[in-house]
Amino acid sequence: MITFNDLFKSSFLEKVSSFSALDMILAMGLALVVGLFIFLVYKKTFNGVMYSQSFGVSLIGMTLVTTLIILAVTSNVVLSLGMVGALSIVRFRTAIKEPIDIVFLFWAISAGIVLGAGLIPLAVFGSVFIGVILLVLVNQKSRENPYILVLNCENDQAERQAVEQAASQVRRYSVKSKTVSQGNVELTMEVRLQAESTAFVNALCQLPGVRSAVLVSYNGEYMS
Repeated sequence: MITFNDLFKSSFLEKVSSFSALDMILAMGLALVVGLFIFLVYKKTFNGVMYSQSFGVSLIGMTLVTTLIILAVTSNVVLSLGMVGALSIVRFRTAIKEPIDIVFLFWAISAGIVLGAGLIPLAVFGSVFIGVILLVLVNQKSRENPYILVLNCENDQAERQAVEQAASQVRRYSVKSKTVSQGNVELTMEVRLQAESTAFVNALCQLPGVRSAVLVSYNGEYMS
């Protein structure tokens, strides 16, 4: 028999009362701290051309949103099934400019999942470990600065003389590309200098048959 009190019962209010506000505040607070840590590591390890402030902020937001979703999923089995179906239709089409950005995206998502599941020690110590590893590996500088040497020659003989001359003046070299057309040979080489001396470039330009010699510094990532 339905009583007067049954008419005012609400399943929505029952779910609110069954959910722990303390757990939510603790999880979201830790997610904010971990997200800020991920953002700071990204800022310290960024070596690209254009730094994106919005991407760094999105790492914090992604950690918070993922934590919120996992908190909801773990509190209700029915909701978890609906959430999986809803998230399966989401598509992200933002281009990833740097390969290491993928690491930070997965890091933020994984930290949010672990925090939402209540595995706080794993999230905290795991994030600290990942951050230290990234700071050490990404900021590690090479002792030898790489350079790109671009030679423009008239024929094969001039090319051989220029390569021999350059090989005697650098620590080591490797040919990256070679373009041959009628009356023109363009050679691109990666070189490691001896004592950072670039005077040999002027000598290369004086060789017969060498139209130009250009030396360019780059970060060691050659795109073919």
